[in-house]
Amino acid sequence: MMLRARALTAVSAVAALSACSQQGELVIDQGVGIASVLSLCPAVGIPDYTGDVTTFRTAGDTSVGSLDVSAAMTDLRATCNDTADQVYSEANFTVNARRTDTRGSRTVQLPYFVTVLRGGSAVISKRVGQVTLTFADGQDRATGAGKVGSFINRADAALPEDIRKKITKRRRAGDTEAALDPLADPEVKAAITRSRFEMLVGFQLTEDQLAYNVTR
Repeated sequence: MMLRARALTAVSAVAALSACSQQGELVIDQGVGIASVLSLCPAVGIPDYTGDVTTFRTAGDTSVGSLDVSAAMTDLRATCNDTADQVYSEANFTVNARRTDTRGSRTVQLPYFVTVLRGGSAVISKRVGQVTLTFADGQDRATGAGKVGSFINRADAALPEDIRKKITKRRRAGDTEAALDPLADPEVKAAITRSRFEMLVGFQLTEDQLAYNVTR
């Protein structure tokens, strides 16, 4: 599964995660080409190819005639509380689904996952849940909702003090250091990567379902 998310960036996350406290954020803007916001809250997003799921009536037959239910995850909304030792991030989402056979009422359960990544690749946690969709007799559309949440150690999401000092060090115009971006320092970049977390949400797909999403 590709876990490269269409996630909120570190800058946009501050605006989107409206419940995030301003305490603990490192704001950099010193007039030397540096403008960034580093938040304790994780970026939240849906990994590529996991925001949609399609089921078929006949195994192995992915033709239009075999299509059963298709669903899409949308309206992902996140909040975050970073005031405690454990940073808590929560996300709500909507699932819109459509079926091809509208005869009779029907309930469908679609599995989804929520996973927390550190540094873009290390899986810290993963849980699987289900969203329930109820189609009324004669109706081809249904809507469901889901909510997920995850905790992150505050100490893991915060930059070490020596790295913060490197980034925020005052630089005078004309000094050699004034022309250098401290965020390009390998040590600083590595520390920022270690402190970055993502909370990713998507449908828990089978290998065939994922392949269908990738190739369609």
